[in-house]
Amino acid sequence: PGFVWRLKDETGNATDIALSSNPRFIINLSVWQDAEALFDFVYRSSHTKVMAQRRSWFEKPSLAYQAMWWVPTGHRPTPEEALAKLALIDRFGPTPDAFTFKARFPAPDQLQAGPQDMQPDPHCVGWV
Repeated sequence: PGFVWRLKDETGNATDIALSSNPRFIINLSVWQDAEALFDFVYRSSHTKVMAQRRSWFEKPSLAYQAMWWVPTGHRPTPEEALAKLALIDRFGPTPDAFTFKARFPAPDQLQAGPQDMQPDPHCVGWV
């Protein structure tokens, strides 16, 4: 529920899209109806077990590896846009322009003071 779109190549695979010379760098880019729908999929479904195992599959990132941002209805973000949002988090931390589940900002048309911590499962957040 809430899923809108996912980046993939003509074969239906997103992990074959090369954004860097590093063959171990992959992208996962999707659009969801709202942050709650994405949160429920990531942390309250069978996907949670996958999230908990990612440390055994991937190297610990030294820079931001997750970014969320609000997009207008019908907009399909590009990989370059996603990389720019990650760079914003690296430079400024979470802001209304690029944020995380731990510091989620409301949609531009919603009033709320500051970021909200959606409290994802501790074993799924960050790296040890």
